[in-house]
Amino acid sequence: MKKLTIEPIRTVLLETAQTRLDSLTKPIGSLGRLEEFARKLVGITGMEIPSPLSKKAIFTFAGDHGVTEEGISLYPKEVTEQMVYNFLRGGAGINVLARHAGADVVVVDIGVDCDFTGQPDLLIRKVVRGTKNMRKGPAMTREEAEQCINTGIAIAMEYADKGYSMFGTGDMGIGNTTASSAIAAAVTGRPVSEVTGRGTGISDEALKHKIKVIEDSISFNKPDPKDPIDVLSKVGGAEIGGIAGLILGAASRRIPVVVDGFISTAGALIAYSIEPAAIDYMFAAHNSVETGHKIILDAMGLQPILDLGLRLGEGTGAALAMFIIEGGLKIYLEMATFDEAGVSKELL
Repeated sequence: MKKLTIEPIRTVLLETAQTRLDSLTKPIGSLGRLEEFARKLVGITGMEIPSPLSKKAIFTFAGDHGVTEEGISLYPKEVTEQMVYNFLRGGAGINVLARHAGADVVVVDIGVDCDFTGQPDLLIRKVVRGTKNMRKGPAMTREEAEQCINTGIAIAMEYADKGYSMFGTGDMGIGNTTASSAIAAAVTGRPVSEVTGRGTGISDEALKHKIKVIEDSISFNKPDPKDPIDVLSKVGGAEIGGIAGLILGAASRRIPVVVDGFISTAGALIAYSIEPAAIDYMFAAHNSVETGHKIILDAMGLQPILDLGLRLGEGTGAALAMFIIEGGLKIYLEMATFDEAGVSKELL
């Protein structure tokens, strides 16, 4: 896997940001988490006065999953391909919310089991044509898993060079909540039943079956919780690896990443397990209704920005959270200080 240098945020920058926030025309701390977001952006960028977030992109990684053979989703795997076309036409939820947030949507084919032709707006970075059925063996080889991560890193570098200053992560892949639950269980050590939800909205019986499929997959493959690439290769997905790589690449370039829901956070967990310092560059967009999502967030010490009962994926939560994070930065950059406004401070 490509070697990167990721530096933890310097505490002195956070202190500098807090001093400015406390000088603004408001009671200290009165803007709550908006102040936290501004402070973190100062630390991430390494600049006392960061530039406005003028170019933002949400990367929706798409990949198929062989485990769909086990009947763990309401939808057939062909929906992955169909939704990619919907993204490209601008008709999906992520397209609508990204437009609202002023972000570009970048759709990446990293593992869809089809050939897309004549699609100039699609980034074709295919590593696999879908993963293999993890109930019967490893989802990918170790080399394929590393290639997925490296692909995400390369995309991060490419868009950093294009001047993008904030990234969001998104996903599309029928069966990927199964892979994400397997990653969550393998890395955190929590029982599969605690980290597995209904995904596309399956019934009680189907949920029991899904849990059994994941348990069988972990038992058969024995992913090593101390080796995140081993976990990714055995029970993960191409799009999850791509998201992990994007986060690592962004962190190495001091670019903030807004992590979407359960699948994106499984990718974040892989990135964090590879390089713990990457956590400093992540914002958790929201708390999904998928039961394993909060468990992963807690394991990484990330507090979600929103809790709206979302479970769509695609990057929709990231788009909404971007809007709020950007609000925090605008407060920091545009709000007057007490001295500038000629407003008296509180009496001590």
